[in-house]
Amino acid sequence: MAVRRFLCSSVIRAVALVTGALVLLPTPAAAVARAEPAPPPPRPAPPRSILDGPGTKVWAARSTPDLPDDLSALSWLVADADTGEVLAARNAHRRLPPASTLKTLFAVTVLPRLDARARHTATDKDLAGIGEGSSLVGVSPGLTYRVADLWRGVFLMSGNDAVHVLAAMNGGVETTVRQMQAKARALGARDTHVVTPDGYDEPGQVSSAYDLAVFGRAGLRDPDFVRYCSTAEADFPGDDGSTYPIANTNRLLTGADGVGRYPGLIGIKNGYTSNAGYTLIAAARHEGRTLLVTVMNPQSSSGQAVYEEARELLDWGFDAAGGVRPVGSLLPPSATRPAAAAEPTGPDPQNERAEKAEGGRPGKADWPVVAIAGTGSAVLVSGALATGVLVAVRRRNRKPSGGDAPA
Repeated sequence: MAVRRFLCSSVIRAVALVTGALVLLPTPAAAVARAEPAPPPPRPAPPRSILDGPGTKVWAARSTPDLPDDLSALSWLVADADTGEVLAARNAHRRLPPASTLKTLFAVTVLPRLDARARHTATDKDLAGIGEGSSLVGVSPGLTYRVADLWRGVFLMSGNDAVHVLAAMNGGVETTVRQMQAKARALGARDTHVVTPDGYDEPGQVSSAYDLAVFGRAGLRDPDFVRYCSTAEADFPGDDGSTYPIANTNRLLTGADGVGRYPGLIGIKNGYTSNAGYTLIAAARHEGRTLLVTVMNPQSSSGQAVYEEARELLDWGFDAAGGVRPVGSLLPPSATRPAAAAEPTGPDPQNERAEKAEGGRPGKADWPVVAIAGTGSAVLVSGALATGVLVAVRRRNRKPSGGDAPA
């Protein structure tokens, strides 16, 4: 009996221990509850434009004329102003000081906010903070100006004094700078950082050939903008009710200083500072087609290079009409077709090896692709190419270029 009682108690203790162990073990449901959540699937990378990389980009057919081989600008772009299609560009997104071409963004931002018929008496406070050596139209404190007169001072004489008075009417310089930055982002211009509304050299104030083209295209959609930027000469108010003549400093528009007028030129905006060099946004119209070019900081020693290189790019764009496919778009990303923004199938456009296909020259419908990378002058054009094949061509170096300005 004693042995039996011992065995029973042993069994009972063993069952209790096992039962306790089972109670302490986590259930499958509890184990699942404590498991780490699975990571979300990676998002697909957004399409990358071939304009994002350095070098010259153009998709050309057999009949497309060669790009000018003597362009010295650090950055330039040619676009169809109506469609927003970029026909060719070099270093499109390189950030550089814009000089007074930034006044284009100022006008696009502020023009709709001020009534052209309104009048304002300029004050010393309005004119405070204008940079030393700025271009001026001659605004005087105590004189009353129409908004339209001040805009002519901005577009023709690139007057920083007129910019500051208009900015004061718009709520002040700081408010205007914030509005300009917001407008740039709304237009899809991501390279621009605004510090001053007039484009005066300031650390960190930058834009790009792409962004300037975006601003120029936006301006061409405003009839008031077009009227101001295409005006060659005007009268500006002076003391005692008098006026004095002012002339547009865009030499492609006026033909001044030995620069021939460009036929069909609409105008837009030129600029110069010691830091930015010469900069220019220009548009012209021929046979129902409007082209837009931007040129930033030519390295040529000629003081007229910005105009002559813009002339060559406009000539090329009109000659190439119908014979070149776009390499990008000035439209915001949400408005562009995937094909316009996506990188074409084929070799890396940044590859500097010239990859040539064998055979005869293709027909126009074959749409060979040429992407020219580098900083030099001589352009090497490939032979026959299949549709969508990308060719990266090394160009001979002309002269080294400096680094980008701080963002």
